Amino acid sequence: MLILRKWGYHVATAAASHSVLFSVFACSNIRTCRGLRFQFQAPRSQRSIHQFVSIGTSMNKLSIQTTVLECQHDGLNCLVQSFSTMAGTILVQARDIGNLCMELENAIEEHRYNDAWKLHEQHMLMEGFPRKSIVNKFLTSFAESLDVQWLGKVYGLVEQAIEEGKQNLLEKETLIYLAFCLARCGLPVPASTVLRKLVEMGHFPPVTAWSAILSHLSQTAPGACLAAEFVIEIGFLFQDGRVDPRKKTNAPLIAMKPNTTAFNIALAGCLLFHATRKAEQLLDIMPRIGVKTDTTLLIIMANIYERNGRREELKKLKRHIDEAHNLTDVQFQQFYNCLLTCHLNFGDLDSTSHMVLEMLRKAKEARNSLAGGTLIFGAAVSGNTSPPRQVLSHGKSDELKNDISHQCQSISFEDFSRDWKFSKLEAEAKELLGILLVKLQRQVELITTERGILQPTERIYVKLVKAFLEAGKMKDLAEFLIKAEKEGSPVSPDDSVLVHAINSCISLGWLDKAHDLLDEMRLAGVKTGSSVYASLLKAYCKANRAGEVSSLLRDARKAGIQLDSSCYDALIQSQVIHNDTQGALNLFKEMKEAKILRSGLQEFETLVKGCAENGEAGLMAKLLQEIKEGQRLDCGVHDWNHVIHFFCKKRLMQDAEKALKKMRSLGHVPNAQTFHSMVTGYAALGGKYTEVTELWGEMKVLASTTVMEFDQELLDSVLYTFVRGGFFNRANEVVEIMERGGMFIDKYKYRTLFLKYHKTLYKGKAPKFQSEAQLKKREAALTFKKWVGLS
Repeated sequence: MLILRKWGYHVATAAASHSVLFSVFACSNIRTCRGLRFQFQAPRSQRSIHQFVSIGTSMNKLSIQTTVLECQHDGLNCLVQSFSTMAGTILVQARDIGNLCMELENAIEEHRYNDAWKLHEQHMLMEGFPRKSIVNKFLTSFAESLDVQWLGKVYGLVEQAIEEGKQNLLEKETLIYLAFCLARCGLPVPASTVLRKLVEMGHFPPVTAWSAILSHLSQTAPGACLAAEFVIEIGFLFQDGRVDPRKKTNAPLIAMKPNTTAFNIALAGCLLFHATRKAEQLLDIMPRIGVKTDTTLLIIMANIYERNGRREELKKLKRHIDEAHNLTDVQFQQFYNCLLTCHLNFGDLDSTSHMVLEMLRKAKEARNSLAGGTLIFGAAVSGNTSPPRQVLSHGKSDELKNDISHQCQSISFEDFSRDWKFSKLEAEAKELLGILLVKLQRQVELITTERGILQPTERIYVKLVKAFLEAGKMKDLAEFLIKAEKEGSPVSPDDSVLVHAINSCISLGWLDKAHDLLDEMRLAGVKTGSSVYASLLKAYCKANRAGEVSSLLRDARKAGIQLDSSCYDALIQSQVIHNDTQGALNLFKEMKEAKILRSGLQEFETLVKGCAENGEAGLMAKLLQEIKEGQRLDCGVHDWNHVIHFFCKKRLMQDAEKALKKMRSLGHVPNAQTFHSMVTGYAALGGKYTEVTELWGEMKVLASTTVMEFDQELLDSVLYTFVRGGFFNRANEVVEIMERGGMFIDKYKYRTLFLKYHKTLYKGKAPKFQSEAQLKKREAALTFKKWVGLS
């Protein structure tokens, strides 16, 4: 019995040695045959095997490797000898792991990144991750290099450590510093992933630290989307007083709570990259976690409300703007630009024109007063004054960005770790927020400032004239422009806005509208030059409208307008075409008596072709471009979107469905904002996946006919709803459309969502018997699972 036990021990030892031998062969350059086997014979094989094991356990017995070779065939002598030498080398290195760690530390301190990486790989092959201190030194040193290649590699190590359950090796400060460097180098996805992993592990980063990371993320479109998602995820933890600030154990968590600066950064990034509905989602979170507003946040809110068509919210915000004491002239300029744009989008021409006229009147009063240089329109309305603010020019903002980039490069981990309050990062976050705000200021186009005085730009006149013309309100347009000329700076009769509007109508072939405007000018007693009459006469002659030519000619003579030779040429040519020789002769005699020379002056053509002043397009050229290229606003869509959004926000989905049905019946086509409100409303109720599927079918039909364009926010909300409900076939459709359109998708969010609701879905083997529908459903789920990186 004892002999059998010994024999079993030696056989097991031989099998283990046999597996070790083949594993070493597989990792070396030695080629082995698949059919290679060891042949053991007792008792000599037992002795040989025992001697081989002795070699593996005692380093000073390497000299007896020739004894091991005696038990093998002659053809394997060279192969086994190579194995024995290699095994000895590996075992020697394993005993010298301390030296390897010392060499690794030296390479890290001397910033020899290539050597450090090779030594680290050797350590990983032998014993896995080094000790905690070396791991963190390794990560911070490579992060300091700000090299995208090395940053990608050390980020991979962090992911590997977390996957292997060794996150205890990673220190909180190390991961914050790594996320900061990743964001600084334009790697938004890894940076946001590290931040999210920190929160998952319970290493809550302070808001002063992660807001600086978000300020770098928000400089790009994908980063802005990730920054908004991160603020939403963090804000969810603090909603409705879930965290008790009185408990000392909650202090690290309270330090992570989003503040006003963090929200400003995320919101400004959303505005710059047109994620305004995501920005409004952030605004809804703010009161639930108790974030206070400042002047910057008020202006950002105005921009969000304007772009999302929230006119009532914008009107409510106006009261806070007028009562604020520390708003600058630039901020007033931004707010009133938003309010004007919103009125125009809703087709409220009365409110828009009233605002412009009031602005002109206040500007005129300010110019005529002694303190005209310090007053602004908004301050005059509210009875407040504010000092003028210097607006950063494009060059200055670029210089500021370069300075901040230089500061970011100079932050070493040593300085980073000493600044335990993260005051440097907080200052940098505010500077980068300033750059985002300057970019937003450049988007203001309807209002300008001169010495602190708000004044309308040519752009607002262009948009207003276009809106009046499209609405057919010729009388209202003429009244507005006449009043604007009286309140504004004096101009020559041929250079007024009304004349430019008439010439634009003529150029577009809207001759009746041009004639109506000219009649309104004449009835109001406004004098005009001969150019506008000449332009309209030539256009009537070209269109062979003899009756209108005669009527306009009488009006011109009554007004005492002297036509030029080009007008007489057009009139004579028109009479000849209609075989009215006598009429042509009379016109020629009239021209001779008036002593009008053929100067060849063509004022209208000169206005149309050369309407340029100081290198910029003139008012008429801008108006023509706006009418020809600008899309016609469907104000009804804005009105119905506002109604539908109200019902969806209150979760009154039946009323929202009725409003959508009425909207369609009136001929208004729903757009991306309409569907976004409906989808988010259904998602808030939960379980309304069939209704979202029906909407998705309608969206695809509208998108295929180019009536509606998909945007990232709409598709993201649809994708979230489908994944939440387990509709993976539809989810894969949305993913395909988004990837085809080059839209950013936050895979981390959907990976987390899948694990939360479908973690055990289709984990086992497929059943032997399943219908075709079940098979397709399973394949769709596995395809999505593979896409998010869970297969």
